[in-house]
Amino acid sequence: MRVMQLDGVVDTCRNPNPLRRADVPLGEPGPGMVLLRILACGVCHTDLDEIEGRTPAPRFPVVPGHQVVGIVEACGLGVPSEALGVRRGVAWIFSACGNCTFCLDGHENLCPEFRATGRDADGGYAEYLLAFFSFTYPVPEGFSDAEAAPLLCGGAIGYRSLRLANLPDGSPLGLTGFGASGHQVLKLARHLYPASPVFVFARGGADREFARSLGADWAGDTADDPPEPCASIIDTTPAWKPVISALEHLRPGGRLVINAIRKEAGDRDLLSGLNYERHLWMEKEVKSVANITRMDVSGFLELAGKFALKPEVRTWPLEEANQALFALRHGLATGAAVLIPGT
Repeated sequence: MRVMQLDGVVDTCRNPNPLRRADVPLGEPGPGMVLLRILACGVCHTDLDEIEGRTPAPRFPVVPGHQVVGIVEACGLGVPSEALGVRRGVAWIFSACGNCTFCLDGHENLCPEFRATGRDADGGYAEYLLAFFSFTYPVPEGFSDAEAAPLLCGGAIGYRSLRLANLPDGSPLGLTGFGASGHQVLKLARHLYPASPVFVFARGGADREFARSLGADWAGDTADDPPEPCASIIDTTPAWKPVISALEHLRPGGRLVINAIRKEAGDRDLLSGLNYERHLWMEKEVKSVANITRMDVSGFLELAGKFALKPEVRTWPLEEANQALFALRHGLATGAAVLIPGT
């Protein structure tokens, strides 16, 4: 099968083509696994974190990609035959142990044996994918393959972030950064918190206009003051500067939820300017989001189907994965990027 493969950590500022096209043997599903023929795979900023070494793969070469929609073409031992021919999704959580305290308490995202699709196991920048059937999900009807792919990460992690935000309906919600996850959170918040105004902080004029077109009540730069302080802010950026600004825009008792696997190191010196009275005083909170659980994915897919929460997508052929990553890295495309094999 054809894959777009990462052979090692790459500085994408110096090498804008970190992935190499390769032909690799097609595997067979082991017990409890399925073989999916991939129909679409989303491109995520976490893929850049892997490529650039902030959350590196344990082995190379590796095939990135963790927002996968495909058709079940073969089943391993123990998988019901009814799964054949069915469209299923695969998300960031490839597997967890199922036996530790975290897993038993419903926090499998914190499992010490958590494995990520496209990092700890080969992912969806390919024509086929092997996955554990119990870690795949039925895809809602009414969504194209390309529309369904971003639901599996940007949507699911956004859903987890929104739940962790503890937002009272009617209180202002802030979204810092407005990419694949942020724009899905905006759409979801309109249904779950209809009385809450949504303020979007984004560095690019195109992103701010995009936010307004989707119903944001206000959109400005990350350093701009919103109409009123936010009860909760969800940060989806790869940088530290928006975090510092977000803390200034929280009201007393507000919560900042940082939705990022890793932060880039370029502006972390800004943290030396963190001022307790200005940024943290008055019982402001900071909470990180670590991975996702299967419940996050299935819960968001159910809501997406119920409310027809279709993400805005732009597609690329599989062989143009490097171009899609470049566009994501440099903010050249709004919405979610999706790779389509066979185009």
